[in-house]
Amino acid sequence: MHLEGKKVLVVGIARSGVAAARLLVSRGAQVTANDIKPESELAAEAEELARLGVRLSFGGHPEPLFVDADLIVVSPGVPAAIAPLRAAAVAGVKVISEVELAGRLLRGRLVGITGSNGKTTTTTLIGELMSAAGGRAIVGGNIGTPLASLVEKSTDETWTVAELSSFQLETIDTLRAHVAVVTNITPDHLDRHGSFEDYMRAKHRIFLNQKPDDRAILNGSDRGVREMVASLGVPSKIVYFRSADRDTGPDPAPDIYLREGRICTTLIDGGEAEIIAIKEITVPGMHNVENIMAAVGATLAALGGRAELLPALREAIRRFKGVEHRIEFVAEINGVRFYNDSKATNVDSTVKSLEAFRRDVIVILGGKDKGSDYAPLAPLITERVKQVVLIGAASEKIAAQLGGLRPMTRAASMEDAVLKSIEAARPGDTVLLAPACASFDMFDNYEHRGRVFKEAVYRLADRKMDRINRLGE
Repeated sequence: MHLEGKKVLVVGIARSGVAAARLLVSRGAQVTANDIKPESELAAEAEELARLGVRLSFGGHPEPLFVDADLIVVSPGVPAAIAPLRAAAVAGVKVISEVELAGRLLRGRLVGITGSNGKTTTTTLIGELMSAAGGRAIVGGNIGTPLASLVEKSTDETWTVAELSSFQLETIDTLRAHVAVVTNITPDHLDRHGSFEDYMRAKHRIFLNQKPDDRAILNGSDRGVREMVASLGVPSKIVYFRSADRDTGPDPAPDIYLREGRICTTLIDGGEAEIIAIKEITVPGMHNVENIMAAVGATLAALGGRAELLPALREAIRRFKGVEHRIEFVAEINGVRFYNDSKATNVDSTVKSLEAFRRDVIVILGGKDKGSDYAPLAPLITERVKQVVLIGAASEKIAAQLGGLRPMTRAASMEDAVLKSIEAARPGDTVLLAPACASFDMFDNYEHRGRVFKEAVYRLADRKMDRINRLGE
């Protein structure tokens, strides 16, 4: 990709935008970075970009800046349909995503992971499984490490393992996932995509440049995935995983499945082989069993279905403790266990989070609504939850749809939510942050939300310890 001397506009100055600008400068491009936020909200990013010699534009999206560019690189948080981008496209300016930019410059091959839930856990685990099995893997994308920052680390022997969101996939062009994983597809981001069908089509773009000898690792248990395959097709060889016995459920029979409490596969030398017993898995929930199946499928597709890989894969799964902000154990206070699932940013993810706990849950819900229907939470709220604590802008909508099922209380902040949760809890109960919403009404992102939750829990634990120490004196 020839970039030297080209006028390139980077739109959206967050992690992805800064990484893209840094890469573009290293390739000799004349870079301008633009964000709708004022410079005061992006001071650290502005300082770094200024040191790189990047021209800066804050506080809006001036159309002349867009139509005058040779190339525009869009960060995932910027809607692809904003007027200046449409004007640039009409003017013949190429508009691509940060992952498309990176994909054109990365060496080696790519494993791409998308889906509504489980992407980050699956992406992280694929990286660990591939490394354990002797592959050369680098991990990034929507997981928090921009793909553009991995370009210089890539080699001809590297497998880049990339989490890809629907926002990132909207504006890819040539990006090719040699192995493409779809964990599941349930309604999400409808405030941006408009409909489930458009959201599904955005996810389907992960297959855009696949060849017949590439692989698609798909969740055969998921209705959304099956609907996608039926309506849009897949150009590569499909490997199905399913969290049920191979001989039950819809056809076709899966390649990775459960057999008497064990994850098994037919991908090893054509016969059935055991991967690991479920009781040996340390991360909770059947959704994590599916994430492990997806990761195993991707690893075997990339490195080959060789029996000698099994011991290393099995040991890596045993060691895997999960990912921060994904049903992450935080602390136990007075017999009450606190879990951080701030990554539960949609209803289906919160369903999976609640399914990991049998009963006596105080759940913290709320945040920025994404056009979601919260009614699917009702059966689990009734069955497993004893108290709902509401935060954020979506509180009224959630209360209207779920009110009357269990006691509800409003909290003014995350600190207040933690205090109200411990007041409602008894020894043996679980306090679970699983918001079912985006975080942007109160926090920078879901990581920030999760950290604030954990800090509030730690402060509560410290106060409890101080009281115990004072009593001991």
